[in-house]
Amino acid sequence: MFDLAAVLKANPTGVLATQDGNTVKTRVFQCLFVDGNKVYFCTNSEKAVYAQLQVNPCVSFCTFPQNFNPVLSVNGTAVFAEDAALKKRALDENPPIQGIYRTPDNPIFKIFYIDVEEVKTYGFADGSKTYTV
Repeated sequence: MFDLAAVLKANPTGVLATQDGNTVKTRVFQCLFVDGNKVYFCTNSEKAVYAQLQVNPCVSFCTFPQNFNPVLSVNGTAVFAEDAALKKRALDENPPIQGIYRTPDNPIFKIFYIDVEEVKTYGFADGSKTYTV
């Protein structure tokens, strides 16, 4: 079985793709943590990505290790959560984010997860594989 949490813990930085009207937008994002089929991220409510996810929550996150094995694509729906415990966990486990938002009750600090519907991997030895959640 594929261990999504282990791959994302080892390679948390990747590219998040969202849709802005008829245009796809990508930007560098960091996975904060994984809980079951939920992959957590955070953003600022004043950023364009927040507005884009409000309109169209379909997203894809791609990451990979230095040797490109495996390349990982996580696809699903972005869901915003106002859970103070999740925000606290995000801040506690990610000191640079704590430096930006300071406290879980910061009104612009938004946490969201990808409700994973599909994971695709590609490895030079294994080829491509699709895992449906």
